[in-house]
Amino acid sequence: MKTWKKVAIGVGTALVLLVIIAVAVHQSRKGIVTVQTGKAQRQNITSVVSASGEIKPKTYANIGANAFGKITHLYVKEGDRVKKGRLLAQLENVQSAADVNATRASLEAAETDAAAADAGLKTAQADLNRAQSDADRMKLDWDRAQGLYRDQLIAKSEYDSRKNAWEAAEAGLAQGQSRIAQAKAQKDSADKRIAQNRANLTRVSDVLQKTTYEAPFDGMITNLPVREGETVVIGIQNSPGSTLMSIADMSVITAEVKVDETDIVNVKPGQPAEVSIDAIPKQTFKAVVTEIGNNAILRSTGLATSQQVTASQEARDFKVVVTLQNPPDNLRPGLSATAKITTATRGSALAIPIQALTVRRASELRQKAEKGSVEAAAPTKEASKNEGDELQGVFVIHDKKAEFVPVQTGIAGTTDIEVLGGLQEGDEIVTGSYKVLRTIKPGASVKIDNSAPKKEEEEGN
Repeated sequence: MKTWKKVAIGVGTALVLLVIIAVAVHQSRKGIVTVQTGKAQRQNITSVVSASGEIKPKTYANIGANAFGKITHLYVKEGDRVKKGRLLAQLENVQSAADVNATRASLEAAETDAAAADAGLKTAQADLNRAQSDADRMKLDWDRAQGLYRDQLIAKSEYDSRKNAWEAAEAGLAQGQSRIAQAKAQKDSADKRIAQNRANLTRVSDVLQKTTYEAPFDGMITNLPVREGETVVIGIQNSPGSTLMSIADMSVITAEVKVDETDIVNVKPGQPAEVSIDAIPKQTFKAVVTEIGNNAILRSTGLATSQQVTASQEARDFKVVVTLQNPPDNLRPGLSATAKITTATRGSALAIPIQALTVRRASELRQKAEKGSVEAAAPTKEASKNEGDELQGVFVIHDKKAEFVPVQTGIAGTTDIEVLGGLQEGDEIVTGSYKVLRTIKPGASVKIDNSAPKKEEEEGN
């Protein structure tokens, strides 16, 4: 055989062997999934609920107009700090002051009439007492005259004179009693006029008092939308009245935030929080949860669900108030703020990265178990009785294969989540990529590559 033929046969044989080796390698690597892994390890976990809102003082008041009139004086300006009782504003009060003076004069006149009626009653009482004495004396004279006349010791004229005197005394007594009744009626009338004028004085004094505005508590003037000379009106049925100013007690500052309905069940009064304020960057302030709203607030309208007449499926929030412990002096109501509320902490808890968690249907795991995967069958026999149920778990690396293991989880931190059951410390679990976790099958062969993923892969995922 010629040399070139031998060379050709050798080259052909080598090519065939290379093809066979390549096919074998390809077949051996077929179905192998490249994954990133991490380990279940113990660490401290803090569960935090983040919510945004605005700075508000705990105590504040919008001082609205209580009367119709023109502002004659404003004694404060926006930003002033005031003490309780300080005069803030004055409305025009000429008519109301005149009404008070007139009513006070009427009251004084009524009191004078009452004093005169009282004196008249006392005079009438004295006259009645004198008439009673005269009547008693004349009655004795008349009785004596009757005995003397029977004994014919006095003349008929004297007898008649004493009788007339007694009858006149009786008439005077009746007249005195009538004067007493009249004087009492006059006294009662005068007392009622006093009560009436006092009630009128209370009314007009209240009207006058409503033209003067004083600080209800120590605080700061945070809003002053009016000026001297403007006319303000009181509110009526569906029309709000004029607001003169807003005053806030800046000694106790809160952040009122809106917490998503999925997180509100974990928020409790007394939990610590950290508040960051957009206007004061790179600083956080310690706070504590002091109030939790009971009614959900619709995110689009800001109204409580109790105010809605129709059902709505839109997102809801709950109002949560956190009180800052050491607020700075330069805070102003309305500043945007973010509160991070610590809802739970766990020390030395078994934890895994949150992204390692995935779900699989019980039917998928059952099929895998029936094909002979003992590892997959064991945790799923009691995990679900419904083939359509989804199980939460992780993929654990065993003998270069990824086996799905259901787990029970606890609190979730920023990047890690607590594992209450299903894993042991040191177990190696699949943590990525997201596409792999979504598509990997239980029992799949894996290749571990924990190098940094390519930028294109990250963007694609």
